[in-house]
Amino acid sequence: MCGLPLHHAHRHLPQWRQLLEEPELLTAFFSAFRTPDLRKKILFTLFVLGLYRLGAALPSPGVSYGNVQACLGTAESDTGVFTLLNMFSGGALLQLSVLALGIMPYITASIILQLLTVVIPRLEQLKKEGPSGQGKITQYTRYLTLGLAILQASGYIALARTGTLFNNNPNPACTEIIPDTSAMEVGIPMWMTLTVMVMVMTAGAAVTMWFGELVTDRGVGNGMSVLIFASIAAQLPGQVWQLKETEDSWFLFGAIIAVGIAIIALVVFIEQAQRRIPVQYAKRMVGRRMYGGTSTYIPLKVNQAGVIPVIFGSSLLYIPTLISQFYQNDTDPPAWVRFVTDYLSNPGNWVYTVVYFFLIVFFTYFYVSISFNPNDVADNMKKLGGFIPGVRPGKPTAQFLERVLSRLTFPGSIYLGLIAVLPNLAIIAFGGNQAFNQFPFGGTAVLIMVGVGLESVKQIESQLMQRNYEGFLR
Repeated sequence: MCGLPLHHAHRHLPQWRQLLEEPELLTAFFSAFRTPDLRKKILFTLFVLGLYRLGAALPSPGVSYGNVQACLGTAESDTGVFTLLNMFSGGALLQLSVLALGIMPYITASIILQLLTVVIPRLEQLKKEGPSGQGKITQYTRYLTLGLAILQASGYIALARTGTLFNNNPNPACTEIIPDTSAMEVGIPMWMTLTVMVMVMTAGAAVTMWFGELVTDRGVGNGMSVLIFASIAAQLPGQVWQLKETEDSWFLFGAIIAVGIAIIALVVFIEQAQRRIPVQYAKRMVGRRMYGGTSTYIPLKVNQAGVIPVIFGSSLLYIPTLISQFYQNDTDPPAWVRFVTDYLSNPGNWVYTVVYFFLIVFFTYFYVSISFNPNDVADNMKKLGGFIPGVRPGKPTAQFLERVLSRLTFPGSIYLGLIAVLPNLAIIAFGGNQAFNQFPFGGTAVLIMVGVGLESVKQIESQLMQRNYEGFLR
């Protein structure tokens, strides 16, 4: 090597030394901020997230902030029926803040419209019309979001007045979250106070929806996903540090952090995994120009459904529990209410865990079947002169894609189910240990954070590559 010229010797440097000399991630990070338009998008996204978190901390009019904090301070463990909804709102739901509803009304409306698209021919036709039809569907989604926000705000306020929203906490402050304003000196009728609260929370849901659309249009990443990411990330440090204060053991705290990092690495690996189906396009003449003759691939992810099945399964499990709340004061409730209370309301129960797991598996198959249509893909490939090597175009191609998709969906559904029930398994296995009862690395939180993080990084990387900068990932 000593006899080689310097520029040849440099090629034989150890790889670790090159990594030390070239901090790739930092270089890409600084390059993103050196690009004016990309820097504006990142700063605008951070500004909107700051406003969103500020609104999540502002209490709604008519809510006693002191009683809310006293009630939350005496709460035992966060295993109530509203855990997932409170997580999506970044802790704003249990505080009954201005943005207490968070992004859930919009998510519910989007899911309903997406399911109705398969059932109603008019919506399916709008979806195929392109941007104009998609704009109308988006408008319908906004209207449905406002309607759902009114219903959800009314329901949460009614549950807050009875203390059900806080798992019937025995603290007297939990029943005085919304004081009776008609008995005060101001003498405001109670119905007027409740009406104002519903209006404010509905307006907060509309503002949240607007924030998400602004981030999508002028920021980085999908706006709604970024808002959910911010809500979950805002609570994660407090939950992790609470584990340390609960056990007061640095060894246990470090072990939990190590397990959490391993889970996140596993989720990143599975989320990136995909089966690439090679596709070749035959050459064809259009006028005087030659088109086709290229090769590409169809990426079929192992987790094709994303986090939607987890949300579906959680929401379906919450419905019987919410209905059973109306029988909580009965001395002799029906048998189904006792079954729901004993088995479907306790995340540390085997019945709850098994039902939750199989619901996620079912909804994974269901969502993949409605989101990816092998027949449509095969028809579009045939129209454009594309074919899969070794497979005839048309129906054989659709059957091949359906067979490959079914084989990928099975491990994807098992993976989603296991990640989602990790906190439940921790509660079952270590029921006497408070630290594991509040295990934060699992379920919907990790899936959403990893998915949104990867999506945002890829979007920034693609914009850097367009400007001849190296990306975050090589």
